Amino acid sequence: MFTRLANLIRGFMSLFIKGLEKRNPEALLELEQENLRKQIASYNQGLAAHAGLAERLMGQVRKLEAEEQQLRANTTAHLRAGNKAAAAQHALRLQTITRELAENRAQMEQAETTYKDLVRARDVAVNAARSKIESLKGAINDMRMKKAMADMNEMASGMISEIGGSGDTLNRLHEMVEEERTKAAGRARVARDSLDMTQVNVKEAEMQALADQALADFAAAEGISLGEPDAPVPAANRSMGAERKSDSESA
Repeated sequence: MFTRLANLIRGFMSLFIKGLEKRNPEALLELEQENLRKQIASYNQGLAAHAGLAERLMGQVRKLEAEEQQLRANTTAHLRAGNKAAAAQHALRLQTITRELAENRAQMEQAETTYKDLVRARDVAVNAARSKIESLKGAINDMRMKKAMADMNEMASGMISEIGGSGDTLNRLHEMVEEERTKAAGRARVARDSLDMTQVNVKEAEMQALADQALADFAAAEGISLGEPDAPVPAANRSMGAERKSDSESA
């Protein structure tokens, strides 16, 4: 009985959580990204420990290589000096060092190969996960866009139905606007017809006459004929104008 009740509660919780995940896929994706970052950090820690082991093996190999070289030199020196007992002891130690060196070299090569394989496996897994995450981001954005388009289409469909059902209101509004527009046009016409343009026309004629007189005075002073604008001015007239100008200056 209790088992069935627990299963029912778990089922309801699963449905509730699944519904939350559907409504917030970005949050779920961000959680997976955070989990990926934690996994990479943990993996890198193990990788660093393995790299440290490889470095220790490399140090041990260098130490044994130096010791092997020194023992080889000592064995050779004692043997040439006739110290066979000492040379034998050094030769025995040299055999041990050589064997240990070979084992350490093999372990170092294996550790280096394993390190490279682990790095490559990490990079492949991370790249695959990132590619999938980017694909999911694009899919989520496309889903959001399509949902927005569906909402807009549904809203537009509803608006068309509502506008089609409110034709009487729009017709009344159109009639009211046309009536007010006609009244405004009539008022503008009445105001235009009642405008007295007599003074305006007189003022305009007066301004034109003054302008013509000013132009005539200027043409007379400069010796220009208004009847033929392009005709050249006679030299005598120009000289007379110049004489008048010099007389006025001397005065």
